[in-house]
Amino acid sequence: MIRSLAYNGSVLLDWSWVTDHTDDIGSRFREHLALTALAIGWGLLIAVPVAILASRRRRLLAPTLAITGVLYTIPSLAAFAFLVPFTGLQRTTALIPLAAYTLVILVRNVVAGLDGVPDDVLEAATGMGYGSVRRLWRVEIPLAIPTILAGVRIAVVTIIGLVPVAALIGQGGLGQLMLDGFNRDFRTPLVVGVVLVISMAVVADALLLGLQRLLTPWTRKSHR
Repeated sequence: MIRSLAYNGSVLLDWSWVTDHTDDIGSRFREHLALTALAIGWGLLIAVPVAILASRRRRLLAPTLAITGVLYTIPSLAAFAFLVPFTGLQRTTALIPLAAYTLVILVRNVVAGLDGVPDDVLEAATGMGYGSVRRLWRVEIPLAIPTILAGVRIAVVTIIGLVPVAALIGQGGLGQLMLDGFNRDFRTPLVVGVVLVISMAVVADALLLGLQRLLTPWTRKSHR
């Protein structure tokens, strides 16, 4: 049985360490998944109403995109340093910047999705007696789902890759394994963390793509 993988004489993966630390690896994986889900969830709760308002009040669109763009450019370490005195070394400190990073992606895609609804469809819905709120949730949002979910996919993959940075404040999920590997000059935790982060991103994107196709059967028919 192969107990380790090596490259140029250096051990990259010690299987005995992996088998001895499966509980810790599983715990870090769940932490990573939870941080990602919470960041995306909060991002959607903020982005959707903001995007709807911006699409209805076009004068708000440019400043909204500018603000979310600025938030995206703030380095995570700087955000953590600013927040720690107020929120401490807690999950909230990691979630605030992570959720903020999703906004520029989600707002743009929600607005693009709503703008992509054909005018004749809107006119037909209005002619059928749909009010603005009913038309939004029964017609516009469903037709915008492909574009919205495309943004969610990008945001999810982005956040999965950013979560490890939160290990610097003790909230990094799989990033904690990477940090441990760096600190001890032991590559196995680092390799395990990297492989699992990449795997999580690939699987999450595939699942969201499947959800998108499930929720938008008309797009499948158009490609046949």
